[in-house]
Amino acid sequence: MRVSVIGGSSVSAETAAVAEELGERLANRGHTVVCGGLGGVMEAVCRGAREADGETIGILPTDRRADANRHVTVPIATGLGHARNALVVMNGDAAVAVDGSHGTLSEIGMALAHGRAVAGLDTHDVEGVKAVASPADAVDYVERETETRP
Repeated sequence: MRVSVIGGSSVSAETAAVAEELGERLANRGHTVVCGGLGGVMEAVCRGAREADGETIGILPTDRRADANRHVTVPIATGLGHARNALVVMNGDAAVAVDGSHGTLSEIGMALAHGRAVAGLDTHDVEGVKAVASPADAVDYVERETETRP
């Protein structure tokens, strides 16, 4: 499946390590990472996925595919700015939020509004988001929940 990974564009080394592990675990389970394609959580999750030979899709806010981080295998330029957040969510079967601020919160809201399962790693406390303790728990949750949703 495709999993949208959403999170902060500027993160601590600790948060980046969590996102990188998440990307690796998703790729090892055969899932494609969908993200916003830039830095922070997006770059870290893509790095982890690529280290495990996974596919990564970066849906960029800019109109230049070259703006994607170097770990994105399929860059998609939109020129939409923050409005591209809807495309990030709609192109995943589930979502995992890692840390994040306002943009992440908007993506969480869109994911929930569209019936996506959302796991949260140290992110916003929002009804409908399953707080999980580790990247392994996040992957298990979105796999289990996606199997049971129509």
